[in-house]
Amino acid sequence: MVTFAPELYERGGALGEQRQQIVQVLLAALRAVDPAEAVRRYLRRNGDTLYINQEPLNLCDYRRIIVVGAGKAGAPMAQAVEEILGDRISAGYVNVKYEHVLPTQLIEINEAGHPVPDEAGARGGQRIAQLLDEAAADDLVLCLISGGGSALMTFPVEGITLQDMMDLTNALLRAGATINEINAIRKHLDGLKGGHLAQRAHPARVVSLILSDVVGNPLDVIASGPTVPDTSTFADALGLLERFGLVEDAPKAIIDHLRAGVAGDVADTPKAGDPVFDSVSNVLVASNGIAAEAAVARAKELGFHALLLSTYIEGEAREVAKVMGALAKEEREFSRPLPLPACIIAGGETTVTLEGSGKGGRNQEMALAAAMSIAGLENVAVVCLATDGTDGPTDASGALADGQTLDRAAELGLDPWQHLEQNNAYPFFAELNDLLLTGPTNTNVNDLTFVFAW
Repeated sequence: MVTFAPELYERGGALGEQRQQIVQVLLAALRAVDPAEAVRRYLRRNGDTLYINQEPLNLCDYRRIIVVGAGKAGAPMAQAVEEILGDRISAGYVNVKYEHVLPTQLIEINEAGHPVPDEAGARGGQRIAQLLDEAAADDLVLCLISGGGSALMTFPVEGITLQDMMDLTNALLRAGATINEINAIRKHLDGLKGGHLAQRAHPARVVSLILSDVVGNPLDVIASGPTVPDTSTFADALGLLERFGLVEDAPKAIIDHLRAGVAGDVADTPKAGDPVFDSVSNVLVASNGIAAEAAVARAKELGFHALLLSTYIEGEAREVAKVMGALAKEEREFSRPLPLPACIIAGGETTVTLEGSGKGGRNQEMALAAAMSIAGLENVAVVCLATDGTDGPTDASGALADGQTLDRAAELGLDPWQHLEQNNAYPFFAELNDLLLTGPTNTNVNDLTFVFAW
């Protein structure tokens, strides 16, 4: 069960009570998108009939059931599938992020690198491709897809190396590319992404259970849409590299492949209307909106006036923080848009353009910038949470900022501006015991930001 490190809310007086309320709201959001429960909601078995989102499938029609997948939520999803299907599973292989493993009996769980792909992910991608190559028309392929799957399941096309993919991913992350933009490029460099997994599994029956980590839940973007018709083209992918100024610095093999695709010398990703998708079902089982709505419900139970502002929040983390700070100020000054006590919730995913060499993640950076915006205000807090439990390359899922954060930082000799400029929010909040420390949550539905005012 997910919990928060007690240092976050074990403070005396009203501040401690307020932080305990905050933790309860955050936990409600995370529990609502528990991957195993999400699978159980959409996958049910009654004897030889398997119901997938209420659609019945006769298991007697299938010789084998093969389970494949990738993503941070892959292990609990696999556990739930094993619980439902038992020894009807013939083989299974799912790539997950390091330290996101849970015990399974029939489905092999493989740890791999994220957000930058690594050798373990490439080996896993190869094993998944082998299983799919063996699939026949009388087989059922269950695909378990969740956030992080694009990096975790890597199977570069011929001529492109894993190192090429690693170098490109690092460059795109440093340039501040969104996950939509990164995946649009990856889909044209990989043999499993952008509908290629469905193409490889054809003519088997394919069912994908998808846990969304992408703003707006576009199925062709989540984990680079391995079982979904691709809406992007080689020209789109090359155009993105041009826009980020990476054509000259990107690995030559990648540029050559994209240019060959633009010229028509390499077939583009499978599109809508391709017959490979006639036997494919894609089912969204959990999303940012589900988590946010659960948080709203819990906040109301605790006596807050609560509002889900949007699940489409994007932009530079420190700029979005100013908007969240403005909402906190509006609440304290005018009790609007909600009467006090208020809880305003926003979902989505921001980006950080790296300029320093510090340690942190987008949620920690947003919390630090928000702390500056709300400095001196009484009874307000801005909390920024990565639902997967790991914000950037850190063991924190985000951070909590309140009106007294900068005062307490000053007592410890911490310079918030210096930490922000160095993208170094992690040690700043670590000194204050204001990091959100849950450990891996084994789910991933983007980020949530909370504005509390009492």
